[in-house]
Amino acid sequence: MSILIKPIITEKMTNDSELFNRYGFVVSKKANKVEIKKAVESTYGVSVSSVKTMNYPVKRVTKFTKSGVVSGMKGAYKKAIVQLAEGDNIDFYNNI
Repeated sequence: MSILIKPIITEKMTNDSELFNRYGFVVSKKANKVEIKKAVESTYGVSVSSVKTMNYPVKRVTKFTKSGVVSGMKGAYKKAIVQLAEGDNIDFYNNI
């Protein structure tokens, strides 16, 4: 589980999973497409047809509050969009 960090469950990704059979995951920054494909196939027992990856950089944020200027940052991460084969699906909500 060091390659797949967590699934992305948002309105946009849920819509993509229902319409186009695509699922999103936050993955390790050093993982490549072949490793991501093998990890998804072994973890969820599905067949993957394609993998698209995106690297997001660090975002620095400055907020002006009553107590003064507060600065922070949101860390960098890598996102993978996985296209499954026809007929396969992943159910993230089966243990609820």
